[in-house]
Amino acid sequence: MLAHVSAAHLVSHFHIMTLPALLPLLPGHFGLSFIQIGSALTVFNLVSLVVQTPMGFLTDRLGARRMLIGGLLMGGSGLLSLAFLDGYAWLLVAMAAAGLANGVYHPADYALLSAGIDGKRMGRAFSVHTFAGFLGTAVAPALLMGIAALAGIKTAFAVSGLLGFAVAALLLTGPATAAAGPRDRARTVANADAGDARPSLFTPAVVSLTLLFVLLNLSTGGIQNFSVAAFVAGYGLDLALANMALTAFLFASAFGVLAGGALADRTTRHGQLAAGAFLATAALVSVIALVSLPPIVLVVLMGAAGFLAGVITPSRDMLVRAAAPPGAEGRVFGIVSTGFNVGGAVGPILFAGLLDHGHPAGVFGVAVVFMLLTVALTLFQERGKRGSA
Repeated sequence: MLAHVSAAHLVSHFHIMTLPALLPLLPGHFGLSFIQIGSALTVFNLVSLVVQTPMGFLTDRLGARRMLIGGLLMGGSGLLSLAFLDGYAWLLVAMAAAGLANGVYHPADYALLSAGIDGKRMGRAFSVHTFAGFLGTAVAPALLMGIAALAGIKTAFAVSGLLGFAVAALLLTGPATAAAGPRDRARTVANADAGDARPSLFTPAVVSLTLLFVLLNLSTGGIQNFSVAAFVAGYGLDLALANMALTAFLFASAFGVLAGGALADRTTRHGQLAAGAFLATAALVSVIALVSLPPIVLVVLMGAAGFLAGVITPSRDMLVRAAAPPGAEGRVFGIVSTGFNVGGAVGPILFAGLLDHGHPAGVFGVAVVFMLLTVALTLFQERGKRGSA
């Protein structure tokens, strides 16, 4: 079951990266400006933001596996359609469909994992699931650009879309399609009868975790999306070396997630573990922001920062799981995941403004500020949790 859910998570990240990966080729293909292509990405994020929480409620009511298969088919259909239909209006429709599908993955994935994985192995299960998503992000650009170069952009869209259909078929035919166990069915029934308890999901812990997801996106998202431009504009790196530094950050993050899963299963102090790892990440990024470094040292520091940033992810997920009432994991993960969409909408404006105004080092400096705020919020929430225990 973990392998099937992780495959779906890989597809979700692959679909997220499809338009950005092909971005240099899209204006010529569609006859559009970069601003128009960017608007399609905005549609994707806005739709995801709006539907994320409702999808969490539907996941707990209709069943996580059913919703996950539907999300894979919806996202796959939207991207596959771009292999056959052109035009700006249809691009917006296709990205809206992909955004709708994107709202399914987190609540459905985490609901399946929470119901089907033994609690003693949950941290490692979360880490494998997250690693798969990071892997999808990492492989999409090279794979899709290679397909576009060999067979055209429409083929690249078709491959991305069909990948969703393939994993949906895997979920339908594999062992993960077995009926929910007694515990899962009992939770589903209990939640179907507990409509009056829904307001209690918006507890201080859940609201705090939603803000935590906003801050995490603002800090790591700023580095992922704008570090290359910052390195080229203000650090004297050529494009190849700047991309190497970002690649080191991304791949090290993926392996940091696996290490973080093993650590998360060995402690109940997930907030302290996450805060410590992110504080160390902030220290390394501060050095990058403030000190002129040789290129090789810069790449190594980016890799180390990425590894530590990845370590916190399973502990973050364990904090969310602990805040969710039994059987409401889908709803709670749907609620807190909106924080990613909020950060994804706000961050690009902030970090692009720093670059436009000639402050490339500010990309890393502001990311550090958000990291420190994340550390403070995590420790505050951990203290509140233990104070109420």
